Amino acid sequence: MEFNNTTLSAQEQELSFSSFSRADALRLGALINEESAGYPAPVATEIVINGLVVYRYFQDGALPDSELWLERKRNAVELMQMGSLRFGCWLEENGETLESRKLNADDFAPGGGGMPIILKGTGVIGSVCVSGEPDHLDDHAIVTHAMRRLLAEKG
Repeated sequence: MEFNNTTLSAQEQELSFSSFSRADALRLGALINEESAGYPAPVATEIVINGLVVYRYFQDGALPDSELWLERKRNAVELMQMGSLRFGCWLEENGETLESRKLNADDFAPGGGGMPIILKGTGVIGSVCVSGEPDHLDDHAIVTHAMRRLLAEKG
């Protein structure tokens, strides 16, 4: 998949839910752990619904600084109402940077690993973020594959 604002926007719509509960968050967390098994590094995962952290897990070996990266990715999703990778593409396509938008890189991560939880007919109700892989595109792949699996399970 080529990553740009348009393709990532379409992916976010494809990965929208008709309903999303705390039980769904728990299942999504388990799916993320399964998905990440084929990747080189352990990951940290956070799922937030309506401002409440409902799932958070650091796999054995996940680095403590992943907590900071989870926060940065969540902040990007919440501020822009889009995935953190899409935010990075949006900035680049518009010739902008965090600095030109008066945003601090210590607070926002415009790269892969943060996805909005979109409720059809409502909009963004939360976020799911993964951090820990050496390549942030792998963080993105883990999240999106797990979301796709959850959607298939929910029918």
